[in-house]
Amino acid sequence: MSNRLPARTLPLLYLGAAHVSLALAFLVAACRPQAVAGFFYHSWLVGLVHLITLGWISFSILGAIFIVGPIAMRMPIHARRADYVAYGLAVVGLVGMVGHFWIQEYGGMAWSAATIASAILFMTVRIVGALRTAAIERAVKIHIVLACVNFWIAASMGLLIATDKVAPFLPGFVLANVFAHAHLAALGWATMMVVGVGYRLLPMLLPSKMPSGWMVYLTAALLEIGALGLFATLLLRSAAAAAFGGLVVAGLAAFGSQIVWMLRHRVAKPLGTPNVDFALLHAAAAAVSLLAAVGIGLMLLARPSSPAMLRAAGAYGVFGLVGFLAQIVVGMETRLLPMATWYWAYAASRYGVPPASPHTMRDRSLQAIVFAAWTVGVPSLAAGMYVESSTLVAAGAWALFSAVAFSGLDNAFVIARCTADHETKTKSAFQNEARPPLSDAENTGNSASFASSAVQL
Repeated sequence: MSNRLPARTLPLLYLGAAHVSLALAFLVAACRPQAVAGFFYHSWLVGLVHLITLGWISFSILGAIFIVGPIAMRMPIHARRADYVAYGLAVVGLVGMVGHFWIQEYGGMAWSAATIASAILFMTVRIVGALRTAAIERAVKIHIVLACVNFWIAASMGLLIATDKVAPFLPGFVLANVFAHAHLAALGWATMMVVGVGYRLLPMLLPSKMPSGWMVYLTAALLEIGALGLFATLLLRSAAAAAFGGLVVAGLAAFGSQIVWMLRHRVAKPLGTPNVDFALLHAAAAAVSLLAAVGIGLMLLARPSSPAMLRAAGAYGVFGLVGFLAQIVVGMETRLLPMATWYWAYAASRYGVPPASPHTMRDRSLQAIVFAAWTVGVPSLAAGMYVESSTLVAAGAWALFSAVAFSGLDNAFVIARCTADHETKTKSAFQNEARPPLSDAENTGNSASFASSAVQL
């Protein structure tokens, strides 16, 4: 049991910084919608995009790895002193990068980009090293390793673009370079990581049996070939970009077929699981946004550039980054944080008193507000980007900002309530029974109720 105890402080630091980043992005968009609506390639909007991609998505991935690794992936990854240094560098780099974007001082932005890239590079190397001893399917490991490799390539391209802002040297069209960098980061890094981790987490969320076999390998192959090919062809402004975009869609479809397989191979839900599961609702809403992004993306690859296509690109970015990637992270966090809190509270009692089920830790009213706000905010923001309406952009951004605020409040309640309630139960149990806490071996039966939620893991 102790080998599966996730680190506490470092994941909370990453997740806390991620929430602040996402809230700030939506708050700025809500207060300055005229700076967001319209042509998307300008310093303010690029800064907001990096708050979402680096601040929310990447920080959430790094924080979640310290939870998912020990619990769901049988991957021993514990927080070390160097990991805290990397976290500090990542935060400093993100603040400097976004701040210099806003004041349009590109020399400082380039140095800040190098700082955060080096920090995340260190963490991806840590992840790849820990995967060697992880007791999971090789196909899942391949997804995660490829995601880390793609981050290294995307980060290198980002640094080249940042340096080019100070001393121009890159050949080709500037928007082509930016599109290539953005797609490799979103598809090769974030989406590949979501798919790889999803193969372990979705069976826990549903719950269902664990998929395996050649289809899992096929997902990795299609996504990797498609993402790298799309990166190269966008750089070269080649018509072959449509073919590689099709490979990415095929990879996502292969993953979707495995989700259908999971739905057809469900297992009994653990006791206490609510009938309405907001984690699954967020995942379903993210899937809808993904379908919208795929449709718009294929249209952008097939049709020539025009003012209408540039407006569609803004909506495409909202559905892909906010509706799909950002919201799928919300869905995963909805389950991950209560699970981690359960472990932390159980360990605090020296495995003497099992906490309440993680399925009962969330505030259902707050969850409903968060889901409703995401449901309203994403299409409103996308429509505002397409029709260049600052009113719609502001409405969508305010809805999403409220979603992040209420989600953060719910997370704080999960940690505070579980810790306080469990401390009370532990003191009462020890006072009444006057016996020493149980050992890990003696507690195997006590943890059975929670272990049932990690079926097939």
